[in-house]
Amino acid sequence: MKARARPRRGAPPKGEVSARERILATASELFYREGIRAIGVDTVVEQSGVSKTSLYRLFDSKDALIAAFAAEKDRSFWVWWDRTEKLHADNPRALLVALLSGIAERIGRPAYRGCPFLNLVAEFPDDSHPGRVIARNNKEEMRARLATIVARLGVGDPNRTASQIALLINGAYVCGLIAEPDDLRADLVDAAIKLLA
Repeated sequence: MKARARPRRGAPPKGEVSARERILATASELFYREGIRAIGVDTVVEQSGVSKTSLYRLFDSKDALIAAFAAEKDRSFWVWWDRTEKLHADNPRALLVALLSGIAERIGRPAYRGCPFLNLVAEFPDDSHPGRVIARNNKEEMRARLATIVARLGVGDPNRTASQIALLINGAYVCGLIAEPDDLRADLVDAAIKLLA
């Protein structure tokens, strides 16, 4: 008779992914590709190779897992934004063009399935849903950061201009789902620069 493996406790060996990381990576990929409501906890458990007990020990509900997914998408977006900002710290116009070009490049990727924050907001109309709160905060933070950039360019009403650029970005996220994104970068950058004139 084969001895049953004992569950391992504590941190995984160096280089091995933790159960939390496996669950979150699997859920993130499935939620983004298939839609959050379309993916149940059982599918995440099956594809991550982690037990349902472990999942619920780490995330006390599907909503908690959704919030963790949104928080990770938010974190990675701002890591990318901050890295781009450091490259163009002394030139706000070049920074804006780099950010818009980077967003257009992301939209043009073959695996693109929309902005994860807009997707989440569309799937969960309840304003108090924890994932929706993170999505809303992401969009508000983007608008605030854009206002800071355009203020450095001497725009008369940076808040209004930032809101208009955010509107262009969010529109590009949606258009990228239904149209070929070949001209998206040029159109997005051109439209934003015209707002600054």
